Amino acid sequence: MTFVAFAFRKVSRPVSSWKYGLVTIAALVHDVVVPAGIFVLYSHFTGAQVDLLFVTAILALLGYSVSDTIVVFDRVRENLRHAHSVSGDEFEKLVGASLSQTFIRSLNTSFTVFLMLLALFFFGMATTQDFIFVLLVGTIAGTYSSLFLAAPLLVTLEKLQKRDR
Repeated sequence: MTFVAFAFRKVSRPVSSWKYGLVTIAALVHDVVVPAGIFVLYSHFTGAQVDLLFVTAILALLGYSVSDTIVVFDRVRENLRHAHSVSGDEFEKLVGASLSQTFIRSLNTSFTVFLMLLALFFFGMATTQDFIFVLLVGTIAGTYSSLFLAAPLLVTLEKLQKRDR
């Protein structure tokens, strides 16, 4: 959270920079809980166990997801730099435009990773199948949270901040 707040320190209007970090942490919680929960169901039917590969997959997902979220937020930051002043409705539109600008990139990246993981899941070694399964679920959850959770949450925090003034 501190790193994200530091990276976005020059963009404190209309949302404080530390809130970018807070939203990133919320997205990361989502990106850990969803794959872990689905893995519990998966392990019930397959007998898979939580092991070091599971922990490694979760850590890899955290890095992948934070990177994807930062790409969206970086586009918001760039668009804010070019805007002179941004009100509440304008911020919502600016975040929507930023999301539109990064949407295809995020989907293409996730889709190619997903295809590679799918091939590894079906044609790879059986010892890494559980690891790949967690990565498959996490890729979907991470893409979802970066596009459909983080950006709307940022707009919501801006609206709450504006209401408190």
